[in-house]
Amino acid sequence: MLRALSGLTTRGRCLLAAGVAAAVCSFVLNERDLLRVAVFVIALPLLVAYFISATRLKLGAARTLRPDRVSVGSPGEVQLELWRNGRLPAGEVLLEDGVPYALGSRPRFVVERLPHDRRVALRYPLQPVLRGIQQVGPLRATITDPFGLCEFERELIGHSRLVVVPKAVGLWGLPSGAGIGAGDDGSIRLHAGQGESDVIVRQYRQGDDLRKVHWRSTARRDEIMVRVEERPWRGGTTVLLDHRAAAHHGTGPAASLEWAVSFAASVSLHLRRSGHRVRLITEHGRPLADTPGEGGEHYDNIVLDVLAALQPAHQRDITLGHDPAEGQELIAVLGTVSNESVHELSRYRPRGIRSLAVLLDTPGWSSGVNRPENRAAATEESVALLRAAGWGVVVAGPGSPMPQVWAELCQTATRRGTLIGGGL
Repeated sequence: MLRALSGLTTRGRCLLAAGVAAAVCSFVLNERDLLRVAVFVIALPLLVAYFISATRLKLGAARTLRPDRVSVGSPGEVQLELWRNGRLPAGEVLLEDGVPYALGSRPRFVVERLPHDRRVALRYPLQPVLRGIQQVGPLRATITDPFGLCEFERELIGHSRLVVVPKAVGLWGLPSGAGIGAGDDGSIRLHAGQGESDVIVRQYRQGDDLRKVHWRSTARRDEIMVRVEERPWRGGTTVLLDHRAAAHHGTGPAASLEWAVSFAASVSLHLRRSGHRVRLITEHGRPLADTPGEGGEHYDNIVLDVLAALQPAHQRDITLGHDPAEGQELIAVLGTVSNESVHELSRYRPRGIRSLAVLLDTPGWSSGVNRPENRAAATEESVALLRAAGWGVVVAGPGSPMPQVWAELCQTATRRGTLIGGGL
């Protein structure tokens, strides 16, 4: 009973105190009618408290996330079901589900009459704005009576796990001559005839140089075929993501780290869907994901799930001690890098293998300025050092569209005349 009394509201406690005071006055004044009123006033909050306490034990609920993994900016939905067991009628039920700020506003529902013979279905939307492993819940129910004398709070459901993956932007095109001689891409070696050496041909892909169309093979196979003049290559592409906290600026969805993660996801998926093996590593060379050049959505989910759970690293500088790409071509997505970090990135890279970098002008994420004339001097110095080491570099700011940055990176690679060894 004491547990039931703990649920009395201020109104209920005041009514109970008034009943006790009326009872005392009835004895002092010898007024039986006042005593009857006092008994009723005292009994009312006590009976309501007992009734609500018994009712709250009969509630049940279920939660379903649709879907249970969603990308940043894509809508999701939570479906709730509420029911009660037993024959005791339920009073008004206030439901509140715990939703992190990164998923939207916290929903509240009021169910005035909860039937015992069917379930009440409720739903509310989710609008994730920040990647991560988010927890939805707990679902709490506050049960009150119509008079507002008593209320009890109970946790109906615990936490449900929602994976918010980074947004992968669709990219278009590949650098000139990229994607050729990949070894596993279905290349075909044909003898072209007398007076012409053997060549390797494959199907035409978007971005291939039309000057390399092999017309004899095209006529024979009734589809556009292009020449592959390089030796077969069975490597892949390594995507390096710099996720040091000290290398990025901004907070929340507008942080430079979130842009870098989204761009790395976009590049990794774009390359893998083009049929190439992709290694995703940190700035220290530690692997995050390794996906083959074949497969379906499962391998895309591997990359996205790893990036969804990625947290900022606390190291100040980049330390490698070896070639992070292990002889493969390298695409690095970098934040603010010191001269020592640039030297560490470049000293182990072979000169004959393509090295590309997207360097983020991270101070722009703090100031909101994305103009070349306002770039930090440190950014310009890092660009000069990387280019002097043979890297192709593109600078990205907070307003830079990812497809445009990718297109500039492809053009940079083409202008420098270095081929990504079949990876791009």
